[in-house]
Amino acid sequence: MSYKSFNPEKTNTLNENMFFGSPVNIARYDVQKHSRFEKLIEKHISFFWRPEEVNISKDIRDWGTLSDSAKHIFISNLKRQILLDSVQGRSPNMAFLPIVSIPELETWVETWSFFETIHSRSYTYIIKNVVSDPTVVFDSIMDNEQIINSAKDITKYYDDFIEYSSYYTNFGLGKHEFKLANGETKKVDINLYDLKKKLYLTIASINILEGVRFYVSFACSWAFAENDIMEGNAKIIKLICRDENLHLASTQYMLNELPKEDPDFAKIREECLEEIINMYKDAVEDEKEWANYLFEKDSMIGLNKNLLCKFIEYIANQRVTAIKIDKQWEQEENPLPWVDDWISDTGGKNKTQVAPQESEITSYLVGQVNQDAHEEAFKDFKI
Repeated sequence: MSYKSFNPEKTNTLNENMFFGSPVNIARYDVQKHSRFEKLIEKHISFFWRPEEVNISKDIRDWGTLSDSAKHIFISNLKRQILLDSVQGRSPNMAFLPIVSIPELETWVETWSFFETIHSRSYTYIIKNVVSDPTVVFDSIMDNEQIINSAKDITKYYDDFIEYSSYYTNFGLGKHEFKLANGETKKVDINLYDLKKKLYLTIASINILEGVRFYVSFACSWAFAENDIMEGNAKIIKLICRDENLHLASTQYMLNELPKEDPDFAKIREECLEEIINMYKDAVEDEKEWANYLFEKDSMIGLNKNLLCKFIEYIANQRVTAIKIDKQWEQEENPLPWVDDWISDTGGKNKTQVAPQESEITSYLVGQVNQDAHEEAFKDFKI
């Protein structure tokens, strides 16, 4: 296969698999082999939001009242989310677009990546408004060894697959020898089965990123809001979590459907099952270490490292069972049941709808004057 931005050959996308078939030529959505991706696209577009729509003026005041340990928890989580979403903002396009064979999946990947950039912009929006010198925060991210190690765990599968799929799309299957930019000679043997295995492991790694690796940070953000502080940030994180649930759903679908679509993937799933379980276990331990780092000096009302460790085991159990793997941890009950209100739109102060009429969204367009309007101001307003 040679990747082309335009495939001149006539193809029937209903006969194509998700990956490693003919390059997509016409972006058509009247017929679809995997309508799940179209539903995810429509849902995601309906969720479109901008961080500037959320009023964080109270967060600015709250910041000055936080203890040093609370500031450590808040800023450290943002730093970690910034780097991990920076990776995830660019990587799906790089990994998947050259090998996608159906338009609905191609468009889903593009939609997914675009929303990841909104997440990255959201963190900048929060930090610019809360911290007096944002440069100090951004410039220190790459100095945090724990954050760097988390990013390395995610990118090793991405990078391995992107490297070998690039050989495939440039040179095709078989043995190849070529010179690198540094003058060294590299020999590669590209076969489709190995590429499929690397792809499946990459999707599993993304599934873990979207479904497990953010949830210690998410819980901390929502715990602040449960104590009536930093509520604007919590609402932004809720919007991000809502997006991530769609991204998670897409990777779950791929992991479950690829083995049905292609016998190679069915065999690969069995071969890689133990490795995928270990990937999950490593991610859970990484989240526990992150919880220890956050709470090394103090706890906060309603949250501590022990509760977070139990919570991440509970979340991980939900994720593995969704891809037809048995539960791996003993934690059956959610130790933080109030988090469910933030993950789902259940009403109350946690409810977040992305529309200009919402009470917490006071500036639907950047630059509007009113930054502190209240719902009561519009109680007599009639359309």
